[in-house]
Amino acid sequence: MSFTDMFLILIAGFFGGIINTLAAGGSLLTLPVLIFLGLPSAVANGTNRVALVVQSIVATANFHRKGYFDKKLGILLSIPAVVGSVIGANIASAISDQLFNKILAVIMVIAVIFIIWKPERRIGSIGHGNYSVVRKIWGIIIFFFVGIYGGFIQVGAGFFIIAALTGIFGISLVKSNSMKVFVGGVYIFISLFVFMFNGQIDWYLGLSLAVGNALGAWVGSLLAIYKGDKWIRIFLVITVFFMAGKLLGFFEF
Repeated sequence: MSFTDMFLILIAGFFGGIINTLAAGGSLLTLPVLIFLGLPSAVANGTNRVALVVQSIVATANFHRKGYFDKKLGILLSIPAVVGSVIGANIASAISDQLFNKILAVIMVIAVIFIIWKPERRIGSIGHGNYSVVRKIWGIIIFFFVGIYGGFIQVGAGFFIIAALTGIFGISLVKSNSMKVFVGGVYIFISLFVFMFNGQIDWYLGLSLAVGNALGAWVGSLLAIYKGDKWIRIFLVITVFFMAGKLLGFFEF
């Protein structure tokens, strides 16, 4: 790997860590970059998860120190998400590169719309939380399907997690972010074993990406707490637009 490739991996990881911790969508940067560097899609998908696990540990620890993390709810929702993620990861490991790239490109375009629309701002949340039995049951059901999606591709899964947490339980955006990085980290870690079993992880690239992700997650958790996320959206929208176009064959660069 050249110095340029390594630099690109670290930068993509750094911004991916910031974006994932602020709201969601960091894999919109990191996964296409891994594919553009020549990795088969399934290997890129598995490799990307190495960094996401490290990022989740760093961000969760920072949120926990600030008092924004609900451990009991996090563990409850992680269980169905883990089951779903194993199903999704097995599907992702089996499909062709061409089909995966097309699915990824379409998801990237949809995710850009979510970023512009800012659904997490429009949902509105009470802030204190409502943890009734009925709401927990709904949470378990929804997080099973979130796990399937996250196990399959992960890109943009954070949008669904934030929407579910604020919509079902009425908790604040900052608390939703802390729960997102924890639950996501747990099911991504388990799904990692599916890709590992199939030999679909490049550990050198994954750990290099993890260094950038960890630094970005630390910065992102601070920005999330102090609401400094506006500037990153413009950068993400422009970058994802061109990456999706390249995956679909519209651009050559």
